[in-house]
Amino acid sequence: MNLLVVGMSHRTAGMSLLEQVALTGDEAADVLAELVAQPYVDEAVILSTCNRVEVYAAVSAFHGGLADIGGVLASRTGRPVHEIAAQFYVHYEIDAVRHAFRVASGLDSMVVGEAQILGQLRDAYGVAGEQGTAGRLLHELMQQALRVGKRVHAETGIDRAGQSVVSAALAYGQGVTGSIEHRPALVIGAGAMGALSLATLKRSGAGPLFVTNRSHARAERLAELHGATAVPFAELPSLLERVDVVVSATASPEPVLDAALVAGAGRALLLLDLALPRDVAAGVGDLPDVTLVDIELLSESLSTTADAEERAAEDIVVAEVETFLTWLRGADVAPTVAALRARADEVVGAELRRLAQRCPEMTDEHRAEVAHSIHRIVQRLLHQPTVRVRQLAAAPGGEAYAQALRELFDLRLPTSEIDPAAAGEVHP
Repeated sequence: MNLLVVGMSHRTAGMSLLEQVALTGDEAADVLAELVAQPYVDEAVILSTCNRVEVYAAVSAFHGGLADIGGVLASRTGRPVHEIAAQFYVHYEIDAVRHAFRVASGLDSMVVGEAQILGQLRDAYGVAGEQGTAGRLLHELMQQALRVGKRVHAETGIDRAGQSVVSAALAYGQGVTGSIEHRPALVIGAGAMGALSLATLKRSGAGPLFVTNRSHARAERLAELHGATAVPFAELPSLLERVDVVVSATASPEPVLDAALVAGAGRALLLLDLALPRDVAAGVGDLPDVTLVDIELLSESLSTTADAEERAAEDIVVAEVETFLTWLRGADVAPTVAALRARADEVVGAELRRLAQRCPEMTDEHRAEVAHSIHRIVQRLLHQPTVRVRQLAAAPGGEAYAQALRELFDLRLPTSEIDPAAAGEVHP
């Protein structure tokens, strides 16, 4: 079983296409089920954020897995996969591991070094766990990616050098409209991004602060944590008449702020749209006295983190990728070692049965002693080779030793354990 990552992000696709592929609410569970129902996909985790949608998968064949995943993602756009294939990025095996670790570390983020992606990856892994679509390979990959992300943020200054998407959007907006200190602000949405937005606004000196959400109970809980006021979602039109800054970060599949609603506020507004799909409808940014900052605008303007911190983080990723590959090679050789020992047991068993037929006069005690001695001899003969092949398998190119062992002893593994490269592939 091999690792494959297929996705698109702000680096490869426009926001309009990302919006079509993005997953909201319970959609992730349905798409995960659809993915693992494909012929070549056995495990899947979907990471969908404001600027990326990507599938981590364990596949039985590269081309077949790529065709399966690409087809599922393309189906969300209503377009054939060949029309959007150029917007996909694909990472396989070692590159897939490296990509996962870079994503968890914030190295592949729109704002390099932001730590929010770590929580988003944890949530994506949690959903896959709940749906039963993460198996042995993806469980190990996700757990190690989360650990690597934490290590990078603990051992480097990448998170201090970087910003969150919220702080980056605020910085950009204030560059246009001026400081938001002591200016009333509203957050629409009470999820993780909403919570981060409220905390960032508070640190920036904005106030008073308001939060609204379709679930008023969630808005109240968030407001209590940050000293804000929760307002029923139905009062959004009147609330817009009382604030200068609006951060919208909901999971709504449709815009929550249209031109008529924003124009009805009758005042200058700084709107930060951090949702995917977008919360602010087309045309709102063209209204007079409205400054709109969205993900697309940010992707064109953000600067990167300090080179030294980024290099330190990359060094950690390189080392951790090698550690993961050592585990993976060891895990790959285990079925071969088990098959070799099973073959030895079969041979010993057959010989003992033949001995019992040829020497019926042997007592049970003698048979047991002979069986014990033969098993000890076989185990001692196999001990050093099996220990050594595990050691060799952990080194680069080590997979060849397990293959040689299978060839020498004519070992047949269960289909699920066979090298995926040997399986038939379907080209997209």
